[in-house]
Amino acid sequence: MRTSNIAATTTQAAAATDVVALRRSVAAGAIGVFVHWFDWAAYAYLAGTVATVFFPAENSTTGLLAVFGVFAVSFGIRPIGALVFGPLGDRIGRKRTLSLVIFMMSGATLTIGLLPGYASIGIAAPVLLVVLRLIQGFAAGGEFGSAASFLAESAPRRRRGFGVSWLEVGSLLGFLAGSFVFLLLSAGLDEDQLVSWGWRIPFLVAAPLGVIGFIIRNKIEDTPEYRALEAGDSIPRSPVRELLRSHKRQLLQAAGLMAAMHVPFYAVLTYLVTYETDHLGHSADGAALLSTVISLLGLVLVPLFGLLSDRVGRKPVFVGATAALLVVSTPAFLLMRTGLAGTWVAGLLLGVILAAILGTYAVWSAETFPTRTRQSGLSIAYNVTAALFAGTVPYLMTVLISATGSTLVPGPYLMVFAACGLVAALSLRETAGSALLRPEDVREAAGTEVR
Repeated sequence: MRTSNIAATTTQAAAATDVVALRRSVAAGAIGVFVHWFDWAAYAYLAGTVATVFFPAENSTTGLLAVFGVFAVSFGIRPIGALVFGPLGDRIGRKRTLSLVIFMMSGATLTIGLLPGYASIGIAAPVLLVVLRLIQGFAAGGEFGSAASFLAESAPRRRRGFGVSWLEVGSLLGFLAGSFVFLLLSAGLDEDQLVSWGWRIPFLVAAPLGVIGFIIRNKIEDTPEYRALEAGDSIPRSPVRELLRSHKRQLLQAAGLMAAMHVPFYAVLTYLVTYETDHLGHSADGAALLSTVISLLGLVLVPLFGLLSDRVGRKPVFVGATAALLVVSTPAFLLMRTGLAGTWVAGLLLGVILAAILGTYAVWSAETFPTRTRQSGLSIAYNVTAALFAGTVPYLMTVLISATGSTLVPGPYLMVFAACGLVAALSLRETAGSALLRPEDVREAAGTEVR
């Protein structure tokens, strides 16, 4: 009897330790993603005000285009950040790159909030804005790979999908928080106040959040898998070379999963607002409300789909989601043309499918790579597909609708990337519950690719 009580107590203690460890790793991994997406949303919503502050007033359209150009440049530099921070994390550890990345992002965000405008320092203002956005984009190129690797390697094996899914909860929360702050500023300040000082508030608010994130990340231990590589003297000297030599297939598979995430993410959560107002005749407030509701739905469903993938596997959830997207995309945009009710039904349906993809793609991608090259593979696959497919969604949708005259274009476009994700998913083996440290991590160490 005593033995069974001891066993039960030990099991409960282990479960409690798992929960505490999971909470700590989630906080450390997700806070940087939150800060990044908070900044992203604030900059996007305040684009008109930022154009007024930082660019000459003679032509407001030119100023707005310049602001969005700076936005695009920060996306374009992310693959370079991935090529730096991905291999760096495989060489010096997840913890150090997590701390470095959030320090750079938060420092650049704070500096933007303190930056004088064009009226004060002339052409130096937009130049400095470009430089700071480049720093942010460069650092953001290392955020996903570092955070996803850390969360995957820190979460208990049986709850890894649930743990990693909080990465996307952080991004949705950041997006919503940025939108909410913008609404508060718009409601509480007039145009002159917004231009003179109000626009700075979101950037200044993001700075202490970054400091908190830096402190959290600086206090955590590195992951058990990475510490095992260190103990076995198995740290790769050239992770990217090793990745391209031995794991090109996994890199392409992860890129397929991520492309199938990026396009619906930007189509449903950002472009759909423009589509509703420009092509369906709905009010801007109503369109923004639907986007907010879809995001709130995602906050609930993403971790649930992550948990489901722990129980039934990554493949059933992701294959089911991409197959549904393939079938539903065009009918959904047909349904939107029937009126406001149809738009809400279609938008919420696409939101549920997106949540299933968000809940599984990151953990499955992380489990696809060996520990030695995991951060490099995740960083490169994520940021290259983001640069190619994510930021281009609104532009391509506008061009294609204009060229074809058909407002159904987003449906077939989503189908193409759903098919890409489906092909990648069907080519992957099931990885739920698998060990992240593999024999190949040790075998590689016997060669020349070690530190």
